[in-house]
Amino acid sequence: MTRCIQILACTVAASTGSDAAAQWTTPPVTAPGLQYRTFSSPAAGATVSFHIFVPPAYDASPAARFPVLYWLHGSGSPIAGIPAMRNWFASAMAQGRIPPMLVVFPNGMGASMWCDSKDGVTPMESVVIDDLIPHIDSTFRTIASRRGRIIEGFSMGGAGSGRLALRRPDLFAGVSMLGAGPMQLDFMDAPDATDVPPDQRAALFERVWGSDPAYYLAEHPWTIAAQRADAHIVLRTRIRIGVGSLDAMLPANEAFHAHLLSLDVPNELVVVPGVGHDALLTLQGLGLEGWNFYLDALATPCTQPADVDCSGTVNAADLATVLAAWGPGSGIADVNGSGNVDGTDLSLLLAAWGPVS
Repeated sequence: MTRCIQILACTVAASTGSDAAAQWTTPPVTAPGLQYRTFSSPAAGATVSFHIFVPPAYDASPAARFPVLYWLHGSGSPIAGIPAMRNWFASAMAQGRIPPMLVVFPNGMGASMWCDSKDGVTPMESVVIDDLIPHIDSTFRTIASRRGRIIEGFSMGGAGSGRLALRRPDLFAGVSMLGAGPMQLDFMDAPDATDVPPDQRAALFERVWGSDPAYYLAEHPWTIAAQRADAHIVLRTRIRIGVGSLDAMLPANEAFHAHLLSLDVPNELVVVPGVGHDALLTLQGLGLEGWNFYLDALATPCTQPADVDCSGTVNAADLATVLAAWGPGSGIADVNGSGNVDGTDLSLLLAAWGPVS
């Protein structure tokens, strides 16, 4: 755990004064089935890189479409952990533990926190949600809907996956938050046993959240979960929180688990005995039952957001719910997750009219 915290400290120190534009692309990583790609991101106003693992089944079945797992890395190098994660998921597919799927490794820079920075310099969430996901769906043979999309991450990526998935219930059938952090409600209130110097923590707080506690809370999974609880309950989003018993992030993750339960949002907390802040050891510690998360998420019912009452058919009852909720607000009637129930939601509902396929 200490080594990971030291990496975060070095990352914060190195990235505070760096040019964000120069970090939108990384060097390529080479491994079987792993591709290095770039795309033009309107949100970033730059060319952005990512890696994607394409399983052998993709080429073997040229007419098939595949689910997609988005893996969000922790702080530090955006590419150092890719080989191990590629091996982990490739092995699971080869053994039949999970179905063949595309695994996307976005470039989250060293310490973006997978969040749109308050100053707009690093719109990381927007790059992933608004640009990368549509690019993947238009470039590869994906199941381009909620029912074929999962997001997972570790540490910075664990908190980031929670933010993105909880904000957009229309996009993800499942979210796995591993060793997620920061999850405390006051960013400057460092978890026990962490040793990031206060000046470096303050520099990161300034760079991402503009040193604004209100913006930090607004972008926190805790707040977003409360705003979007109804939608996740109806859509039955599969939510997993995994954390080591020796991980400094444990108390905050336990508190978040309890928070979701208080909102009546089903979720699973798995505490891995004897493990600190380590992505691979946390995954390994989940055991055979850990694979059920992916299987269950991809089998989640009510996968059409326009089917707001989860009846299996988009019909007059769904239309009535949308019209009754018209205006600012979120919830199950906010079909596209924009925070406003409006003509776009109505259009999506009408386009999906009839039995859910």
